[in-house]
Amino acid sequence: MRQHVGWIAGAAAAVLVAAGAITYSVAEDGGSHTKTPGAESADAGFARDMAVHHQQAVEMSYIVRDRTTNTEVRRLAYDIAQTQANQRGMLLGWLDLWGLPKVSAKPPMTWMGMGDMASGKDGALMPGMATNTEMKKLQSLSGKRAEIFYLQLMTDHHKGGIHMAEGCAAKCTVDVEKRLAQGMVEAQQSELQLMADMLKERGAQPRS
Repeated sequence: MRQHVGWIAGAAAAVLVAAGAITYSVAEDGGSHTKTPGAESADAGFARDMAVHHQQAVEMSYIVRDRTTNTEVRRLAYDIAQTQANQRGMLLGWLDLWGLPKVSAKPPMTWMGMGDMASGKDGALMPGMATNTEMKKLQSLSGKRAEIFYLQLMTDHHKGGIHMAEGCAAKCTVDVEKRLAQGMVEAQQSELQLMADMLKERGAQPRS
């Protein structure tokens, strides 16, 4: 019960941090000459798509939390869930502040010129996302098997997320969003190495 309360408190704290970060970001950019992004801009596309991408990472992390008692994996899952819930709040907050829709009629990844490549097969809307079948499988596993599958899924997820964040760092025009994207790249690359080491400790390796 104590752990459950801790996760709820962490989620609530993430929301508060996100709200503060959004306010700070607006204040910071308020004195610049950056124009409000358009609905089909890279800034808006990244905010929409990465919010969806992040939501799945949060869901996977909550699933594995309940499928293992391993402290190391639970700590990683907590860190990923808290960080990505925070960032997701920022991304959605910016869309609100820009007066832009959170859903586009165009396919995901269109802002990166990859709209025709995001197949959405079995729920995997963007690069690195797990399919619906894989999410159900994760829910069915426990212990070491759940840990390995989570680490493999999250490795793929991070690789896709890094690709998207690099796209924003190159294409986005809002400085604070570009900095957030670059921070995602650096943090997730570090976590990729950590997850590779954790998989090796369990006699496994990334799927690709």
